[in-house]
Amino acid sequence: MSAVRIGEVRGSAFSIGGRDVANSTVNHGGTGADAGAAGPGAQELLEAVRDLRAALVRLPRSDGRTALDAELDQAADELESGGEEVRPGLPARLRGALERWAPLVDSVSAATALAALLTSFGG
Repeated sequence: MSAVRIGEVRGSAFSIGGRDVANSTVNHGGTGADAGAAGPGAQELLEAVRDLRAALVRLPRSDGRTALDAELDQAADELESGGEEVRPGLPARLRGALERWAPLVDSVSAATALAALLTSFGG
């Protein structure tokens, strides 16, 4: 069983790809004076979660897809009700969900984008 492990990425580009899939390249980090600015906020994370939820619709129905969608739905609810701040523990829970369901989403570029965004939250 493959797993997604995400460490810390700053100011780098990296690629993640699955079986029989072209790699998705994500450029993480800014340039110039804003490169060291605060990381993404709740709204950007909410958009990434919504993008992944939308991408899941294209996958075959399965217990795994249902479970991951439920986890993403709960995260989206927290982000929508949390205002501008990301509640402690949420990035780690989302990262854990991506690792747990890696075989399901290894070819979904929205999962790659969410994983890249989560690296900026550390942990």
